[in-house]
Amino acid sequence: MSDRVFNVLFLCTGNSARSILAEAILKDLGKGRFRAFSAGSHPAGKVNPLALELLQTQHLDTGGLRSKNWDEFAAAGAPQLDFVFTVCDNAAGEVCPVWPGKPVSAHWGIADPAAATGSDEERRKAFAAAFQLLHRRISLFASLPLAKLDALAIKREVDQIGRLREKGEQS
Repeated sequence: MSDRVFNVLFLCTGNSARSILAEAILKDLGKGRFRAFSAGSHPAGKVNPLALELLQTQHLDTGGLRSKNWDEFAAAGAPQLDFVFTVCDNAAGEVCPVWPGKPVSAHWGIADPAAATGSDEERRKAFAAAFQLLHRRISLFASLPLAKLDALAIKREVDQIGRLREKGEQS
């Protein structure tokens, strides 16, 4: 069981910022235990340039990142998903496709950095804040002893991780 690779999908509406950041973070932190993907219900069609810039400054691989529709992961031949995390409130409220295999799902809402206004510095700070919170949550998730937990315990853990706030407080 320790050799098992888990497929994880991060969902957002536009798939241009938060879900892209999450995909890149898990690819880095997953150390081969996870395959990370991202998608959106209404994809923007391109990755936000500030998301790519931030990932590059963090020395995370941006190769292969693209904005795509979540239907790709419900189609025949798609990877069977083990986990599906929504990272924006809009996607959490939408009717998702039926994911084959009944993956564990949780809502990990993050403020949308792409919606930030102001100077370039203020917008970069919004991306950095989203990145930090996603990094904290994904670090906790990647450290879970999944092989030792039953399905209910895993669901409780991923829900609890989703309630972490920017300062690590529980809601």
